Amino acid sequence: MSETIQLGELSIAVTRKDIKNVHLSVYPPDGRVTLVAPSATRLDVARAYAISKLSWINEQKKKLRDQAREAPRHFIERESHYLWGRRHLMSVVQRDTKPFVSLDHKRMTLTVRPGSDQAKRRQVIHDWQKALLHEVVPPLIKKWERKLKVKVARYFLQRMKTKWGSCNHRAGHIRLNTELVKKPKDLLEYVIVHEMAHLLEPTHSDRFIAILEKHYPTWREARAELNELPLTAEVWKD
Repeated sequence: MSETIQLGELSIAVTRKDIKNVHLSVYPPDGRVTLVAPSATRLDVARAYAISKLSWINEQKKKLRDQAREAPRHFIERESHYLWGRRHLMSVVQRDTKPFVSLDHKRMTLTVRPGSDQAKRRQVIHDWQKALLHEVVPPLIKKWERKLKVKVARYFLQRMKTKWGSCNHRAGHIRLNTELVKKPKDLLEYVIVHEMAHLLEPTHSDRFIAILEKHYPTWREARAELNELPLTAEVWKD
């Protein structure tokens, strides 16, 4: 059962799990705060812990507020778009043919039928980005299945507002944010390793950290870089 600690205007969602230590997290993009505590922890003890960490929470929330945000994209001529961490200028070609996207060193060319609106252009780009991820993700999963000695039953690509990825360890499923196509490929790999490590350890416990330390020792640097990159300004309806 989920509970809430209210500290002034700050709401902290509390959940209890079979873990040894308390874990406090502040999530992008809006600074949502969660506290995961050992099963036997009383709510007043969890509250006292949260109070002791208020300055840290406020510092993390400020970092998120100050973090750069991408301007909303309109999918028009000479607009900047990112792929694997590199900036490309968009060129729009209107032609009576099936929509497609092509790429060269610095340009992303979007070919659409005459009169295609912004929503259609957005969907064409999104479908193309998902196809690129579907090319890159499976080899990375296979690589880390061998290293971690785990098996991913299925992976999913999904628009996610507050997470880069998630894992259902019971089903053996991982989910990846489609926004990762805009980030450098090594950061996509970090997220994949992070979620696959949850197949060995479901919580962010000391054991989980030890797994990352052993298999992906630069994970802290990757996490910091990922969280410093611009957040999307797109608002998806689904």
